[in-house]
Amino acid sequence: MRNNASPTADEVELRPLSARSVVLSLLLGLHPPELPVKDLVGAVEPFGIAGSTLRAALSRMVAAGDLRRADTVHRLSDRLLERQRRQDDAVHPETRPWDGDWEMVVVTATGRGAAERAELRTELTRLRLAELREGVWLRPANLRRALPDGLRDVAQCYTARPDRPAREQAADLWPLQAWADTGRALLAHVAAARRPSDRFTGFAAVVRHLLADPVLPPRLLPADWPGERLRAAYADYRRELVADVRARGRQD
Repeated sequence: MRNNASPTADEVELRPLSARSVVLSLLLGLHPPELPVKDLVGAVEPFGIAGSTLRAALSRMVAAGDLRRADTVHRLSDRLLERQRRQDDAVHPETRPWDGDWEMVVVTATGRGAAERAELRTELTRLRLAELREGVWLRPANLRRALPDGLRDVAQCYTARPDRPAREQAADLWPLQAWADTGRALLAHVAAARRPSDRFTGFAAVVRHLLADPVLPPRLLPADWPGERLRAAYADYRRELVADVRARGRQD
């Protein structure tokens, strides 16, 4: 990507299409997240994945604990059900009116190993908090969600009102302009994509990008923030994909 330039539709980060990635993306978008093998075979066909390749991938995914199998039906494992919950929350985050308060989490536990510290950082990031300095995490208190009970074993949680203007604080905590630029590039990519595989990988990238959306109050965001457009585009695509999977299943 060019230095100091916004990404274009041709420069967005897309991951290679594989049988595993297609199966996971399909099931993550379904409620309940399960399909018979015959429906999966039909669902992956537009992406150029052969039935034999799919069946081999399913066997590996069951062995790895990604899927559970009951007769011919494959379902997401409990571990991936948590990933589905995070994805659903990324597409449909629950917010509340913001009154200016911020959540503040101060890590107080000491003597933890590198793996434990990394796990805690990942969890705090998933909660859409941002690190002000080592061990101090913030975000506007506009999300309708509770912090995990276990967090209080390693941190203290407060309600705060920073002295700095809220827009300045948010701009320092999150790379808002870079996120918006990439979001607009993704919208351009999926709008221009015509092949099923190109649309699929494009919308998979949209979901990953939404997982990194800080979901800030609107008045703290830059102009032309693409968050809601990304969510609407993905919701439309998921409905289309699910309808196609169900239709293929009825035909069989």
